[in-house]
Amino acid sequence: MTKELQADLIIIGGSTGGVAAALAACRLGKKVVLTEEYDWIGGQLTSQAVPPDEHPWIETHGSTRTYRQFRNYVREYYKTFFPVTEHAKHLALLNPGNATVSKISHEPKAAHAVLKAMLAPYEHSGRLTVFVGYRAEACERDGDRVTSVTVKNVRDGSRIVLSAPYFLDATDCGDLLPLAKMEYVTGAESKAETGEPHALDGPADPMDMQAVTHTFAVDYIEGEDHTIDKPEDYEFWRNYKADFWPDRQLSWYGPNPRTLETREYTLFPREGHFSLWTYRRIVDRSLFEPGLFPSDIVNVNWPQTDYWLGPVIDVSEEERAKHLRGAKQLSLSYLYWMQTEAPRPDGKLGYPGLRLRGDVVGTKDGLAQQVYIRESRRIRAEFTILEQHLSPDTRPDGKSVQYHDSVGIGYYHIDLHPSTSGRNYIDCGSLPFQIPLGSLIPITVDNVLPACKNIGTTHITNGCYRLHPVEWNIGESAGALAAFCLEHGYSPREVWHDADKLASFQQLLVQQGVELRWP
Repeated sequence: MTKELQADLIIIGGSTGGVAAALAACRLGKKVVLTEEYDWIGGQLTSQAVPPDEHPWIETHGSTRTYRQFRNYVREYYKTFFPVTEHAKHLALLNPGNATVSKISHEPKAAHAVLKAMLAPYEHSGRLTVFVGYRAEACERDGDRVTSVTVKNVRDGSRIVLSAPYFLDATDCGDLLPLAKMEYVTGAESKAETGEPHALDGPADPMDMQAVTHTFAVDYIEGEDHTIDKPEDYEFWRNYKADFWPDRQLSWYGPNPRTLETREYTLFPREGHFSLWTYRRIVDRSLFEPGLFPSDIVNVNWPQTDYWLGPVIDVSEEERAKHLRGAKQLSLSYLYWMQTEAPRPDGKLGYPGLRLRGDVVGTKDGLAQQVYIRESRRIRAEFTILEQHLSPDTRPDGKSVQYHDSVGIGYYHIDLHPSTSGRNYIDCGSLPFQIPLGSLIPITVDNVLPACKNIGTTHITNGCYRLHPVEWNIGESAGALAAFCLEHGYSPREVWHDADKLASFQQLLVQQGVELRWP
C-alpha cells in the first residue's frame, strides 16, 4: 500500500539535527513532515544513546538558544518529575549523571521525552507530522530538483511518497544523497587534495572511516549475577588485538587518544586510574532520593567498544549487515568479559553484578536502537571546511577563519576515533569555529540541504563538527534556510551568493537565537 503526502518541507531522518530542523521550520510557520527509521527521534541523543559531548562554555554561549533550552528542559524534567534530593533540586546546573565527559549527561529516554515535548505544539496543531519506523527507499529528480522521496515502513513494508518544495537529509549516514544522485564524499581525503596536515599522505581512501560503536547501558547490583549468555563471537573478540592497540581489545587497556601512550582504565573509581564508570554515567543515584535507583546507570561508549573492522556506508547490504552485527557482538563480548573475566583490584575476576539495561535504551537486546555513527557521507559543497581553517598550528592569530556567511558557531577538538583502515586516533587541537553557509549548499541540487553530519567538511574537520550542539545548529540553520527560501521565493544558492539576501537570512537566524560569532 502506498499513500502520498505533501508538505512545505520534508526532513528525512529524525537525528539530533533533524529534530532541530523541524523545530526551526515549524516555528517559522511551515508545514513539515519528519521521518525516522528507529523508534525514537533524536539520533545521537536518544536512539544512539550518546550523552552530549560539548565545549567548556556551553552553559553561557557557543550554541543556539533552542539547544540551550533543550538542556534546561532536561534539567527541569528531572527536577519536576523525579524525587531528587534537596541538594539536587537547588543545583542550577544539575547534571543528572555527573559524567566526567559532559556537563549534562542524562538518560536517552529523558532526551526523547523532552524533544517530543518541544515538538508537541506543532504536532498537536497539525503543522508537523512525524513518521517513525520509516526508511528512505527511493527518490525522484527533475533536473537539479528533487520532486519526491519514497519512504518504506521497516515493519509492514507500506510506503509513503513525500513531495515538497524542499528536502533535508538529516540521516546519520547521509542516506538521501545516493538516492538523490547527489555528489558526495566518503572516507579520508589525501594531503595532496586538501593540504591538511593530518590528511592521508597517500591517495584518498573513500572506505577509510571512523569506527562505529554500538552503545549500551548497565547498572551494577552487588551480590547478584546478571551474566548474559556467552556471545557467539566471544572467542574471536577475546583473542583479538589490533596492531595499533596496546593490548587485546577485551582488556582494561587502550591508547591515550592525544599521545597514543598506553592508558590503564578501571571500572570503578580508583586513585591514579581513568574510571570508565563515571566517564559516561547517565544516572548518579546520589542525586535522587534513596531507594529510587538501586545503582548508578552508565552508558558504555568506551574505547574498547569501538568497531573498526569495516565500514557500514557504501558497501553491499550483506557487508553492512556483517559489520553492524560485528559491532553488536563486540559490545556484548566486552560486557560478558567484564562480567566473567575482567581482573579486579581485589584479585578476583569479573563483575557478575553488571546488569544490561535494555529498558534504558528502549530495546529487547539491551543495545541502543541504532549504532553510533561518527562519520557520514558528506555533500560536495560550494565551500569545504579544511583543517587549516581552524587548527591552532596553522592560524598564528589564534582565531579560526572568520566566515562572512556564518550560520552558527561551535567548538570541539578534532577527535577522530580509530579507522576502518587500521589507523589509530587522531586527536588534536582546534579553535572555536563558525559554520559557513557555503558548507550547507550542494554544488548542484537546488532544493536538498544537509542537516546532520553530512555538510561540506573533510574526514578531518568532521572530527570537530560532528558533536551534539554543532549538529543541532546545522539542523536548525538548515530548517530556517528552507523556511526563509519558501517565504521569499529564493533558492539557497541565491541566498549564499547575494549579500543582501544573506544579511536578511542571518538577521532572521539571530532573531531565532542562533549565534553567528564567538564573543
